[in-house]
Amino acid sequence: MFLGAERRTGRGPAVASIDPRTDTPLEPGYGSGTAEDVARACELAEQAAPGFRATSPERRATFLERIADRIEALGEELIVRAVAESGLPAVRVTGERDRTTGQLRLLAAEVRYGAWAEVRIDRPLPDRVPEPRPDLRERHIGIGPVAVFGASDFPLGFSVAGGDSTAALAAGCPVVLKAHSAHLGTSELVGSAVAAAVRESELPAGVFSLLFGSGAELGRALVADPRIRAVGFTGSRAGGEALMRTAAARPEPVPVYAEMSSVNPVFLLPGALRDRSAALVEGFIGALTAGAGQFRTRPGLLAAVNGPELAEFLAAAGRAVSAQIARTVQTRAFHDAYERAAAALAAVEDVREIAAGQPGEGANTCAPRLFTVPAETFLGRPELQDQPFGAAATVVTCRDTAQLTEVARALRGQLTATVHHGTGDRDTAAALLPLLETRAGRVLYDGWPTAVEVSHAMVHGGPYPATSDVRTTSVGTLSVRRFLRPVCYQDVPADFLPADVSDGNPRDLPRRLDGAREHR
Repeated sequence: MFLGAERRTGRGPAVASIDPRTDTPLEPGYGSGTAEDVARACELAEQAAPGFRATSPERRATFLERIADRIEALGEELIVRAVAESGLPAVRVTGERDRTTGQLRLLAAEVRYGAWAEVRIDRPLPDRVPEPRPDLRERHIGIGPVAVFGASDFPLGFSVAGGDSTAALAAGCPVVLKAHSAHLGTSELVGSAVAAAVRESELPAGVFSLLFGSGAELGRALVADPRIRAVGFTGSRAGGEALMRTAAARPEPVPVYAEMSSVNPVFLLPGALRDRSAALVEGFIGALTAGAGQFRTRPGLLAAVNGPELAEFLAAAGRAVSAQIARTVQTRAFHDAYERAAAALAAVEDVREIAAGQPGEGANTCAPRLFTVPAETFLGRPELQDQPFGAAATVVTCRDTAQLTEVARALRGQLTATVHHGTGDRDTAAALLPLLETRAGRVLYDGWPTAVEVSHAMVHGGPYPATSDVRTTSVGTLSVRRFLRPVCYQDVPADFLPADVSDGNPRDLPRRLDGAREHR
């Protein structure tokens, strides 16, 4: 583990990652952290917070770029270990590494630009009647130490140097990260890269700590520590809600930014099915089975109007699913949960399984499955919105577009919602947009949701239960905002003011002066 600058073997029970392809433990074992380790990591983070928060945008941006450089310098060793711990193909892991380093560099550029500080200055109006206006200066600062939980399904992109960690560090917040037990070796390697960047940047040692440990006890201790000011989590709804309860029960509650569950509904309108059924089948199967169905934006629910076009689509999609070979998923827990959920779904009255993939070789393989259910049943059973996490999808068959819209209205919060439209669908497609924007963080037309671009405009969030906070995103430059809070400085002497809000704009930040854009 890394407790600030100290590299330490945990004194708790040893844990090991499992190669999901063979279901065998991987060496070495890693000693678990203890409550004392959590307390020490949080103490170091608290000590580091004032100095790290005060760093200039340039220094912080350079730090993020050094992390990216160090990760890339790990080379093939990182790829080999991540493949062994996840069962993912090397090309996927390499792409995820590049996405991770690209996100670090994107947020470095955003830190340099400085819009995240949202500086506003209202100059004093001493002669205003009936009351003078004081000198008011507002900026956003890092919220303080952040607890981050590595994700099970993304060994790099949502783990040690993934989205939550990068956003917190970009905001000037120290990070205490609990690695996921599925990716211990990968986490150690990336943790060494982050720790090296901390040293090279001459930052306080407590800017980054990495803890190991299985079970919920270590995580609860981390969230409950009074020095932690916010939490970042990607995982199951049960896990996210448990952390939310722990955070809410503290004497001083803190926000939990949890990405949890989404079935990413897709609405196949009649004209789209008539115009391009074959292309829709191809796109659907590709999106459903990408990464063995382990993307959180996979299309797990489709809705369409009954008729010959839908029958043709279902027949072709069923043939395509039946031809798929079961693939290894990343953990035994994933495999078991998928099989249980798929079996439970198949047992529901009026749910019909129309296709299943072929058995695969090796351990922990899951075959794609395709189900249908009448809209009346779906609308009457809210639990059917909880689809299996994996390469399974259910098609909700509707009697007309009015009922299809009713299905859309009944949906809980989602990461994404998609509409495919074609000839004659304009009115329905237009009417769905204002409805779906209240249900999802990202609304797509005529595409598939699995590609989550790391960019300025991306939103990877959504209403509950997709996430715990509808106002945020865990991907893109807006992700930094989760770990910032506003502070107003009233009539503070000029020589006391932070550089961000000082006269003359010494850090050359985008700022608003009396409501207008200040010229840089």
